[in-house]
Amino acid sequence: MIEVRNLVKKYGNHTAVDHLSFKIEAGRIYGFLGPNGAGKSTTMNIMTGYLGATEGEVLINGHDILKEPEEAKRHIGYLPEMPPLYMDMTVREYLEFAAELKGIPAKKREDEVTETEKMVKIRDVEHRLIKNLSKGYRQRAGLAQAILGFPEIIILDEPTVGLDPKQIIEIRELIRRLSKNHTIILSSHILAEVQEVCDYILIISHGKLVASDTPENLEMMLGETTGVEIETEASSADIRLILKPVPGIESIEISQDGEKPAKVQIRVKKGEDIRERVFRAFASAGVPLLTLKASGTSLEDVFMELTQKETVPDAFIRRTEKPEVSAVSEERKEAQKNAGDL
Repeated sequence: MIEVRNLVKKYGNHTAVDHLSFKIEAGRIYGFLGPNGAGKSTTMNIMTGYLGATEGEVLINGHDILKEPEEAKRHIGYLPEMPPLYMDMTVREYLEFAAELKGIPAKKREDEVTETEKMVKIRDVEHRLIKNLSKGYRQRAGLAQAILGFPEIIILDEPTVGLDPKQIIEIRELIRRLSKNHTIILSSHILAEVQEVCDYILIISHGKLVASDTPENLEMMLGETTGVEIETEASSADIRLILKPVPGIESIEISQDGEKPAKVQIRVKKGEDIRERVFRAFASAGVPLLTLKASGTSLEDVFMELTQKETVPDAFIRRTEKPEVSAVSEERKEAQKNAGDL
């Protein structure tokens, strides 16, 4: 659906995007993660034709966003971090205007606007001026504009900013529904949101792609050990005695606060699952377990590990296949330079 090849964006001496390459396949929800200043929004703006690149190219369904902007943009719906709203229009006027700009035929325009309003639940405010809406409703109006026309690819930059918890849940459900027929690219600073909604994650840092995989695989790849957490009323001495014959354990950490149950963190070898062994050991000893659960690296741990260091751990060798990038012609370089200047 989208192929980004050797993308570079420079602002003077500052490199915002540094030789970035990746592919977006159909039928997935992609999470685009990175700290502030990592180059996420810049990359999205280049992918959607809002900015020109210094080097490299972006292909949307085979169409170069620089050489064939109109054809490429037909396949994209985009919600920037700051929605492009016209404050003196009503919601309905704004969406009808957006539908006309997108080239939706006049006969279908009214029905598609109405359907989109229902999807994002702004039908009840369609005749209100946008400037009089709450931040949450303004965000929904921007989202409706991105969905309008039901493009194959929908790119959302921080779509839940300004929404209350109920609205956030509704938008997440909408994204899941849209993913059945659309490819979604979602940028967010809320790691829990990305983990819950997305089935593939791209992490960039300092303008470079540092990891790309499913949330589960990213969590599994960091560190050499996983663990099991338990809670029990047993004493520290009894806990160690019960766990001593259990194979696969590397270390045991016990936290006991007065009369409260002991919390035990059991570190095990990577790939080992000893939960059943632990359960049987305590059952054989006649000691009840109050809690037994697997523990391991969280997406937050992965994110911090990859974005706070200058070098990427060897475990995170990129799985994204880098396409061969041909030399950029002088004509293309000139076009990119002009687009960047604009």
